[in-house]
Amino acid sequence: MRSFIVYVLVLSVDFVAFCVLDDRLSRWSDQGNATACLCWQWVATGIRWVLLSGVVYWANTGSSVVLKRWLTTHCLLGSLFKTGQFVLLGNYPLGTAWRWLSNVLAAASATLFWEFSCPDKTDGSNGKQKTQKARVLFQRVILLYRPDYLLLMGAFIFLTLAVLCEMFIPFYTGRVIDILQSQYQWNEFVTAILFMGLFSLGSSISAGCRGGLFMCAINSFTFRVKIMLFRALMNQEIGFYETTKTGDLTSRLSTDTNLMARAVALNVNVILRRFIKTLGMLSLMLSLSWKLTLLMLMETPITGLLQNIYNTFYQKLSKDVQDSIARANDAAEEAVSGIRTVRGFNTERSESRRYNDRLMDTHNLKNRRDTVRAVYLLVRRITEVGMKVAMLLYGRLIIQSGQMSTGNLVSFILYQSDLADSIRSLIYSFGDMLNSVGAAGKVFEYLDRKPEVSTEGNLQPDSLEGRVQFQNLTFSYPTRRDQKVLTDFSLELKPGQMTALVGPSGGGKTTCVSLLERFYQAQEGEILLDGQPLQTYQHKYLHRKVAMVGQEPVLFSGSVKDNITYGLGKCDLQRVQDAARKANAHGFISQLEKGYDTDVGERGGLLSGGQKQRIAIARALIREPQVLILDEVTSCLDTESEQAVQQALASCPNQTLLVVAHRLKTIERADQIVVIDNGAVIEKGTHKELMEKQGSYYRLKERLFTDS
Repeated sequence: MRSFIVYVLVLSVDFVAFCVLDDRLSRWSDQGNATACLCWQWVATGIRWVLLSGVVYWANTGSSVVLKRWLTTHCLLGSLFKTGQFVLLGNYPLGTAWRWLSNVLAAASATLFWEFSCPDKTDGSNGKQKTQKARVLFQRVILLYRPDYLLLMGAFIFLTLAVLCEMFIPFYTGRVIDILQSQYQWNEFVTAILFMGLFSLGSSISAGCRGGLFMCAINSFTFRVKIMLFRALMNQEIGFYETTKTGDLTSRLSTDTNLMARAVALNVNVILRRFIKTLGMLSLMLSLSWKLTLLMLMETPITGLLQNIYNTFYQKLSKDVQDSIARANDAAEEAVSGIRTVRGFNTERSESRRYNDRLMDTHNLKNRRDTVRAVYLLVRRITEVGMKVAMLLYGRLIIQSGQMSTGNLVSFILYQSDLADSIRSLIYSFGDMLNSVGAAGKVFEYLDRKPEVSTEGNLQPDSLEGRVQFQNLTFSYPTRRDQKVLTDFSLELKPGQMTALVGPSGGGKTTCVSLLERFYQAQEGEILLDGQPLQTYQHKYLHRKVAMVGQEPVLFSGSVKDNITYGLGKCDLQRVQDAARKANAHGFISQLEKGYDTDVGERGGLLSGGQKQRIAIARALIREPQVLILDEVTSCLDTESEQAVQQALASCPNQTLLVVAHRLKTIERADQIVVIDNGAVIEKGTHKELMEKQGSYYRLKERLFTDS
C-alpha cells in the first residue's frame, strides 16, 4: 500500500511539474524559436529528474532499481522524443497531456527492455565468474585453432572482400533505376551494369573461397579435438566409466566437439562478416538519407529485446534437447549391447517402451523449442512490416520534398532489409557462440581431468622377480564409497608359486585382481611389486609384466592374430602360434576359413565362449608376463583345454600365478590357498593343511567347489 501511495505521489508531482514547465515551453514554441524551445526542453528534463529523485529518496524507496530506471528513462525520453520530432518533422503535433502520457508509456517500455536485456542479478559475482569462464574457454578454443591459422587468415581475407563487394550491389541497383527514370544515357547505364556485375561476381567468388577455407579449418579442428578427447578418455581410471554414462561420452565426442568448432570458425565468421557489413551499410545509408537512417535505427532496440528473450529460452530448450538425445542414445546402446539378455528374459517390449519414452521426451522438448521459434518469427515479421511501412510513408514525404530520388529510396530499402538481418544475425551468433563455448567447457572438463589412478610412473627394471605384497589395503568402489570391500587386507604372492583366491561371491577376490591390475587405487595401504609401489612402474611396462585373463574376455573386431597381439604391435606369426599352442587354441584356429586372419566379429561374436577364452589366454601368454592373473578362465574350457593350459603354466616355474577359480582340481594344485570373506583373509595354506583344519575352507569345499 505504501509503495502504491509513493507511485501515485511521484506521478502527481511529475504531472504538475510537466505542465508548469511545458507552459513555458509552449511560449517559446509560439514565438517560433525552435532552438530555444529545444534547449528549454532539456533544462526542464533536468529539473523534473531532480524533483522526482527527491520524492523517491524522501519516501525511502530509493533502493528500487526498477523505479530508478523508470525515473531516468521517463525524464530523458521526452527530450529525446522532441529532439527527434524537431530533426525529422520540425514541429510538435501533440498536446501537453498526450506528450506526458507518451513519455510514461515509452519509459515503461524502455524500463522493461532494460530489465530483460540487462537484468539485475543478486549473484553478481556468479555472473561475473560465468562471463570470465566463457572468455577463458573461448581463448582456449582459439588456441586450439593455432595449426589452422593460415586457413583462418585466408578465410578472413576472402570474407572482407565478399562483404565489400556485396555492399555495393544495392547502391548500383538504385543507380540503374535513376538512370532509367532520367534521360537515357547509354554509357552511364553500361557502366552501372558492369560495376554491378563485377561486384556480384567478386562477392560470389570470395564467398565460395571463404566458405571452403572455413570448412577445411573446421574439419581439421574437429579431427584434432576428437583425437585429444578420445585419448584423454582412454587414460581415465575404470571408476570413471562406472560413474559416467556411455551416452554422455559419445555425445561429447560426436556433438560437443562439433559445437566447439562452430565457436570460432562459424560464429566468428558470421559475427565479423555481419559486423563489417553493418558498418559499411550504415555509412552508405547515412550518405543516402540520414533522416531515414535515424528512423530505421528505432527498430534496433526492439529487435535486440526480441532476440535476447528468444536466445534465453531457445538455448535452454536446445540444451535440454541435447541431454534428452543423449539419454535416448544411452537407452538404445544398452539394449543393443545386451541383446542376448534382452532376448533371454523376453523384455523386447519393455526395452522398446523405454526407448519410446525417451524419444517422446525428446519430441516434446523439440515441440516446445520450435513453438518458441515460431512465436519469435511471427513477432519479428510483424515488427519488420511495421518498420517498412513507416519507412515507405516517410520516404514518400522526402521524395516529394526533393531531398531524395526514387532510386536512392530503393537502394535504402534494400540496405535496410539486409541491415536488419545483419543485426539479428549478430545478436543470434553471439548467443550461439556462448552456447558453443558452453559445449567446449564440457569437453575441456574431460580434457583437463586427471585420472585418480596415476599412470605417470617411470620405473622399468631390466629384470623382475615377481614378488607381490598387498599391505594393509582398505578399498571401496567409487560408486559405493560408504561400503568397504577390503579392510586392512594383507597378502603376499611369491615367485614360482600359484596362489588361489577362494571364498563366497562378493568377498573381495575380484577386487584384489582389479587392484593388482591398477584399475583402481586403494584409499589406504599399497601394493608392492618387488618392493616398489605399483604406481612407480611405467604404465606400459607394468601391464606387459602383469597380465590378466578375465572371466568374460573381450575381443575386438579384427583378425585372430590382431587380438592375440593386441597392444604389442607387430609380432611374427611363429610367436603368435606358439602362444596359441600353449593356450590349446592353435587347433581350432587352424580349422577356421582364413586361419589366424579370420575375423572374430564385433566383440568376438563369431566365436564360442571357450574359443574366446583360449584366445584371451594366448593374448596374455604371448607377453611372457612375470605375474599372471587368471580370473575364472577355465569356466568355459573343456577338460583337455584346461589340462593344456595348466601344462603351459607349469612350464614357467619362476612365474607368479594368481588364480580365482571354483574348480576343485584347479585349486588343489595351488601352492597357497587364500580364503577371503568380507574383505579380509580368513584362512590360508595348502589344500591339505586347510582340510585338516576343518575351518572355512573345509565348509566351502562341499558348498562351492565342484568338479564339473
